[in-house]
Amino acid sequence: MFRKILIANRGEIAVRVIKACREMGIGSVAVFSEADAAALHVRLADEAVPLGPPPAAESYLHMEKIVAAARASGAEAVHPGYGFLAENAAFARLCETEGLVFIGPSSAALELVGDKVRARQTMEKAGVPTVPGMKSCSASAEEFRAAARALGYPVMVKASAGGGGKGMRVVPDEDGLGPALEAGRREARSAFGDGSVYLEKCIEEPRHVEFQVLADNDGRTVHLFERECSIQRRHQKILEESPSPTLDPGLRREMGETAVRAMRAAGYNNAGTVEFLLDKERRFYFLEVNARLQVEHPVTELVTGVDLVRQQILIASGAPLALRQEDLAQRGHAIECRIYAEDPKTNFLPSAGRIAFLREPKGPGIRFDSGVAEGFEVPVYYDPILAKLIVWAEDREAARRRMAVALEDCVILGIRTTVGFLGDVVGHPEFRAGRVTTSFIGKHFASWGTGEGEDDRERLALAAAAFEALSPGGSAAGAAGPGRRTAAATPWTTLGRWRAGGEP
Repeated sequence: MFRKILIANRGEIAVRVIKACREMGIGSVAVFSEADAAALHVRLADEAVPLGPPPAAESYLHMEKIVAAARASGAEAVHPGYGFLAENAAFARLCETEGLVFIGPSSAALELVGDKVRARQTMEKAGVPTVPGMKSCSASAEEFRAAARALGYPVMVKASAGGGGKGMRVVPDEDGLGPALEAGRREARSAFGDGSVYLEKCIEEPRHVEFQVLADNDGRTVHLFERECSIQRRHQKILEESPSPTLDPGLRREMGETAVRAMRAAGYNNAGTVEFLLDKERRFYFLEVNARLQVEHPVTELVTGVDLVRQQILIASGAPLALRQEDLAQRGHAIECRIYAEDPKTNFLPSAGRIAFLREPKGPGIRFDSGVAEGFEVPVYYDPILAKLIVWAEDREAARRRMAVALEDCVILGIRTTVGFLGDVVGHPEFRAGRVTTSFIGKHFASWGTGEGEDDRERLALAAAAFEALSPGGSAAGAAGPGRRTAAATPWTTLGRWRAGGEP
């Protein structure tokens, strides 16, 4: 087993990996840019190494700096989290060359499935149904136009080197193709260091259902069932749940077996996700492999009882996969909401600034994976995710109600967030009924923020925060300044001036 692991990431996923390391008795090394010098993951790690200026290209995407930090700290392995270099085959290969264990798939497997076009080719050979699309990336505008005409509009521009909605654009007609390709390449290059894009046929109003897979270095492979990820904004998931409200046991079994077959065809190892689109006729198509830990991995952990980060580390250390497919089962229902530093009332523009007050929801079946704390300055340079709120309950409706209450109890002041918006999503009648597709947000929430309800909610949150700040033992963010917290109530704070063993 490793003695020390460097986490090549930031925010809530870096905190999540650090906590797993602590539970396993493994030392943790954080890396940070100048913008993250006071970040929570830096404070929680056993060691922290600076990378340089805030831009990702000069810090979290700088492969040589990260490898040098691992070498200097004595780390034996590197966990990439998600985003940044997590699906970069060149980085995995550099780690291997430098004698570092990359906690993820091998560079060969990553090169195959991390390239979305090559992954599609491999799946087609293995008999896995795929969405019609280009067989290769292209730099020629004419080749893109010819491919789009052959596929038929609408088409989808997609990044070849990564996922998470980065670089993705829907193109309704030929006039929009050029601008969509340019914007997709620019966004993909910024997010992944690779601007390659390709085209797929756009399947209208599908469900997005993905299967979590674990595979060890000797080919033992299991799936840990599905996650429903259809609630998306700008092609990025914002709410996930497991089990999917639309799968029956037969379809679940067929899709799970297909996911395992797909990963075996790619020679995949470690944790990964096989993503599918499910159309209105309940036909499913391979979409892509996300060759990393997913943002939404906690919902799988809650319904299966399997710690996915721990499994990643064990597999990377060479341990055989101890899980058997016949022993795995889903229990209860879990829902995750991603909380972003964005303003839903201004088309989800990023909301940077200082977090003046933070109240985390607590209670049975509630998990809050956070990468921030009171006083933290949310930077403008990175993905604006702040935290993930995850709940578990015995059935879907109980989980939905628990999430609604947890969102009401979640208060973040000083910046704009998506908390109120998410509360309305989980309360929507169509979500309650489980009738969701990837067009859910555009269809039901296009005009969100124009009513009075959101302002009322914000005023209530401010009042609750002020009350808590003035209560004994509460946070003093309102009275003592941003980021400061008073101690719990004691005789020194409640009884006035007095001295032990003497007169007051």
